[in-house]
Amino acid sequence: MGDPFIATDSPTLPMISLQKLFGKNDIFYDLLEASAAEALHSVQALGKLITQPVATQNLDELILTRRKDKKITEQINEELCRTFVTELEREDIEALSNVLYKIPKTVEKIAERVIITGGRLQDVDFSRHLQMMEEATTTVLNIVKELRKKLHLERVKDMNAKLQHIEGEADKLMMGLLKELYAGQRDPIQTIMLKDLYELMEKVYDRCRDAGNVVSHIVLKYS
Repeated sequence: MGDPFIATDSPTLPMISLQKLFGKNDIFYDLLEASAAEALHSVQALGKLITQPVATQNLDELILTRRKDKKITEQINEELCRTFVTELEREDIEALSNVLYKIPKTVEKIAERVIITGGRLQDVDFSRHLQMMEEATTTVLNIVKELRKKLHLERVKDMNAKLQHIEGEADKLMMGLLKELYAGQRDPIQTIMLKDLYELMEKVYDRCRDAGNVVSHIVLKYS
């Protein structure tokens, strides 16, 4: 005879997914790294666009990169809604995701400006800018990858210092270029175009610096 204090016909409770409750440990690392990779890809695409003949320049690759990154950002937001517990704090994931998304978005704006100049800036050498932006976004990708490796504080500090250095060198480069513009070495239309481009490029360095600061903040909290 069964124990009268134990209900034998109680309704079956739904099973709770432990994976959903405690989070999928790798998904946010995967998505943040993918977003950082798209940031680097956008700079590389910009480099190819600038070196192309004016008649063949188009935004196709940059638009595709930005759309891919937007989907990654949306997926991060969806996963945050579905996951109860995350290895990293939710606000840190959101902060890093948002700053990473702004990089390809800004790079696409640079490409738009380059195209609408209609070749008026073909004599301008952007190679130093492109080199520094690629170095910055490569460092961003590497520093984001460090999050998966259980937070190596010293390595993250070194990479963040590198991003700060690149941003500082970019500021010096921009000041020198603006000095040339203000000296009247180019016609007024070119001056307006270049000033606009330089300001957008400066935002790319700033976004990369911000990404490094967010990662450093995360690592410092968990160290």
